[in-house]
Amino acid sequence: MTKTCIAGDGEAADMLALDAALTRLSADYWHDVDHHAGRNAHEYFVEEDSFYQIQDQIFAGREAIKQFYAWRAGRGERVARHCFVNARSVVAEDGTARMTSILLLYAADGRPILPTAAPIQIADVEDICVPVNGIWRYRSRRLTTLFAGGVPITLPS
Repeated sequence: MTKTCIAGDGEAADMLALDAALTRLSADYWHDVDHHAGRNAHEYFVEEDSFYQIQDQIFAGREAIKQFYAWRAGRGERVARHCFVNARSVVAEDGTARMTSILLLYAADGRPILPTAAPIQIADVEDICVPVNGIWRYRSRRLTTLFAGGVPITLPS
């Protein structure tokens, strides 16, 4: 069971705080991916039973997530900007939180300045988050591609 708050009471402030915290988590995560090749991306996940899913590929656990971003960085120069919009958070009775958003990915191999184009991916993102010592972390991130085109996204084969 999840709940959202529309009323202007104390619960609304709690929902705004949750939205802010999970939006910041996502912004920090994508900033690391875009500006540091995701070298710290695995640290945004809980240590036990976490996963990151892109299309049909699942990277289970922090070490697999770390290896994925190391693989991607090892491919060479790439510019990416992961833009997320329409973030919406709900809290579950068990203390976990779910955030959904839409990802627009602009990316290409090489160094700036690169030609501009439409996003290479538009995806729904579903995050399950849990508090760890007062800090929200991902239990899971699931990207479901809705639109793709132009430059392919980078996934191991």
